[in-house]
Amino acid sequence: MLNLPNTIKMVITDFDGVLTDNFVYIGENSQSTRRINYKDVTGCFMLKNKGIDISIISGEKNPAIEWLKETFELKEVHQRVREKLPILKSILNKYNLSQEEYLYIGDDINDIDCLEYAKYKITVPNATKPVKALNDIQFTEECGGEGAFREVADCLIKN
Repeated sequence: MLNLPNTIKMVITDFDGVLTDNFVYIGENSQSTRRINYKDVTGCFMLKNKGIDISIISGEKNPAIEWLKETFELKEVHQRVREKLPILKSILNKYNLSQEEYLYIGDDINDIDCLEYAKYKITVPNATKPVKALNDIQFTEECGGEGAFREVADCLIKN
């Protein structure tokens, strides 16, 4: 069970490995696709209805991210980002968010700086070992792409 305050105004998350199962499916024309669990999509809907904003900072570019952005009017979407911390700080500054007002969800080494910076940090059970070893990190019960984002949304809706 996640322990989150009722002060959260924005969920800032990685995409692959959190909202997806971290697999890349390659089609006949070398086009890649990813799978998103509808539980997580519903989690986006639930957060939007509660007035909690969502932002994505992803190392990759994916049409599914654009679909989420348009469908749920995500506050910020940044793709093909190698150094995520400067983007995180710019989002916090732009929306004047304190450490009590956001949480960060990530699962891999390119999320470590953001996770270390955030007061409320969440990862998934199938995250990389360096992420799992971070101090004060909370774990969802569900794996990435299997309802982990929804689990965070459920926790925030209950608050």
